[in-house]
Amino acid sequence: MNSDKPAVHYLTVETFDQGQRVDNYLLKHLKGLPKSIVYRILRKGEVRVNKGRVKPDYRVAVGDVIRVPPVRLAKPNQTVPPSAKVLRALEAAILFEDDKLLVLNKPAGLPVHGGSGLSYGVIEALRALRPHLEGLELVHRLDKDTSGCLLLAKKRSVLKELHDMLRTGEVQKIYFALVKGRWPAKLKVIEAPLIKNQLSSGERIVKVHPDLGKYAKTQFTPVQHYPNATLVEASPITGRTHQIRVHALHAGHPLAGDDKYGNEEFNQWLRGQGSKRLFLHAARLSFKLASSGQRYEFKADLPQDLQQLLKALAN
Repeated sequence: MNSDKPAVHYLTVETFDQGQRVDNYLLKHLKGLPKSIVYRILRKGEVRVNKGRVKPDYRVAVGDVIRVPPVRLAKPNQTVPPSAKVLRALEAAILFEDDKLLVLNKPAGLPVHGGSGLSYGVIEALRALRPHLEGLELVHRLDKDTSGCLLLAKKRSVLKELHDMLRTGEVQKIYFALVKGRWPAKLKVIEAPLIKNQLSSGERIVKVHPDLGKYAKTQFTPVQHYPNATLVEASPITGRTHQIRVHALHAGHPLAGDDKYGNEEFNQWLRGQGSKRLFLHAARLSFKLASSGQRYEFKADLPQDLQQLLKALAN
């Protein structure tokens, strides 16, 4: 018998994890399991909670018994911890911290979760920085190549309150994005339903679909016009995956440096101006916690590489 053969995993939800989405719960407790596999086994109905199938957005309850099919986890010696350099960079990137929240100015190029060839992401690295914070969780996500304000909660009650606020649009988020062409001042709002598709390669892609898509709304304001490009402020009213990028494409103005939804000719021209990545930055974040009455406002300045690109375009 091969002792290395994967076995069925059974997990029982403890009080501390109550209310967490099952996909996030699995990512947290099955160390070494790639994110793509977590979503694949959920999509195929191979994950059972109390013997029943669940969707990724199912929220676990205390005492739930979760059955995970045989999957191969990375061995301990395959896991590479964040380097001291990465940890120092993240410590320096913390914008704010109190007993409830931690706000990070996330660097571009670092995913929020480990996976896709990297055994750690922002959340794993911050847990290494703050090992005493057992409840540290991401409130929302940013794409790997997006920089800027990323919000984390230190308490389950605060996490739940902020998730509820995100669903009702009570968290204001403003991004800076560079888009192709001249964004018209009269185009202030885009409402276009979005649907997520999974390609055969496993890549996730989002499209506008008027019938099957979920409601999505983004506000856009042009800030500065450049030759062939416009710097815009984008404020997502809803929180769909890749929303700003897909809505900008839908408007005919794809984002600079976007290798999934962008325009290759435009991106190639920008590379000649010094562009090296997606131009999308979470610049401001604000909300008021009803539980404490405290109002929070955070700002992350545009990173140097994006500032340099704008200077090159202006010249």
